[in-house]
Amino acid sequence: MYRHQRHIYDASRKFYLLGRDQLIAGLTPPPGGTVLEIGCGTGRNLIAIARAYPACACYGLDVSSEMLTTARQSVERARMSDRIVLRQADATAFDPQALFGQPGFDRIVISYALSMIPPWRGVVGEAVRRLSPGGELHIVDFGDQRDLPAPFRAVLNRWLALFHVTPRADLAAALDDAAQAAGARADTVSLHRGYATLAKLRRAA
Repeated sequence: MYRHQRHIYDASRKFYLLGRDQLIAGLTPPPGGTVLEIGCGTGRNLIAIARAYPACACYGLDVSSEMLTTARQSVERARMSDRIVLRQADATAFDPQALFGQPGFDRIVISYALSMIPPWRGVVGEAVRRLSPGGELHIVDFGDQRDLPAPFRAVLNRWLALFHVTPRADLAAALDDAAQAAGARADTVSLHRGYATLAKLRRAA
């Protein structure tokens, strides 16, 4: 699907992938910390994260070789090849030590990827498992849409389906379950009348 879309992905998605910059502003990783983006796509977020937090090392994984080709080109253009490491991997099961030489991460980001991954709960569970002690998982994705006008909601969902996107209305509940299982704490915020959900899970130190 991304063989052709990757060339216009960032230009088109900036108008409706809301909350990404808000997520980045709230990361506040520790100095010298590590940040992983799961489903890094074109590298747009990782480049923004690297610029916002120059003391941190950034890593990205994606299952799409096409997207990673674009991401590597973008990272090179931004002159951040020494700051951002990219690898191809399945988000439901990956070995951070083998991929990146890291046992875990201080911050893990998932931005508008869960709505495109059928086994998305497995991705959440794997992300929590890969957090360092005291680490945080930050998620932004399409929300439950509960306060959006019904006609707009219907058109939005039909349009998203064309791109194989399924909003996860039960994301907050799933994150609460993952937090409880890991002895962590989760918080979710609804954005733009439920259009998007911004969530954070913090693992105990």
